[in-house]
Amino acid sequence: MTDAALFISDLHLTPERPLPVRLFYRFIQEVAPHAQALYVLGDFLEAWVGDDALLEPFYRDLATALKSLSEQGVLLFFLPGNRDFLVGPSFSNATGLTLLPDPSRIDLFGMPTLLTHGDQFCTDDVAYQDFRRQVRDPAWQQHFLAQPLQQRLALAKALRERSEHAKADKKPAIMDVNGEAIRAMLASEALNPPIRRIIHGHTHRPARHEHEFNGLSVERWVLPDWYESGGYLACDADGCRLSDFP
Repeated sequence: MTDAALFISDLHLTPERPLPVRLFYRFIQEVAPHAQALYVLGDFLEAWVGDDALLEPFYRDLATALKSLSEQGVLLFFLPGNRDFLVGPSFSNATGLTLLPDPSRIDLFGMPTLLTHGDQFCTDDVAYQDFRRQVRDPAWQQHFLAQPLQQRLALAKALRERSEHAKADKKPAIMDVNGEAIRAMLASEALNPPIRRIIHGHTHRPARHEHEFNGLSVERWVLPDWYESGGYLACDADGCRLSDFP
């Protein structure tokens, strides 16, 4: 086992898209067992309609694979995204993943680091932010989870299709992060020591960015999606680096 911590997001795993599923199973067999910890920063699943979806064989197999990785001694953490924010304690128990709030502050090899899915940074997409507030409302979630499983699965599929149609009509810049939103997050987390690194996904635009806040340099890493190939961020005492997983 190495001292590295690995970060992934936006796998959007679903039976309807077999390539990312195959890549993920390879990843947890070939790469992840050598890490100290694996952090999943949201949208691991294309949609999660409640923990009773573990009754479905596809999700049960994913949970079993993650549990096996946990039993090998790799620390597993999960921070929800905009597709799997309904992940709950039963999913956590079945997978061995520790659930984290969004955002979460960690000490990453001495570097004060903020973990988030990243969708709250996309404030120029007003329609999406309205939808985000709606589905994060406890009353909405209670009403949704009270419906039968198959009905929730059908509704999730319809919402995904509506989302894809909506994105096709939006300019790409609207769906990217807003610099003021980044600064607002840094200001809200202006504790001692201050945040020096942000890691997030959501935008599917893997890169390293630099921001200046209160006279300090803050690096921001954006994680890749897994639509056509895999990718992850590996961090250790020497820093972070993005790696492809073909």
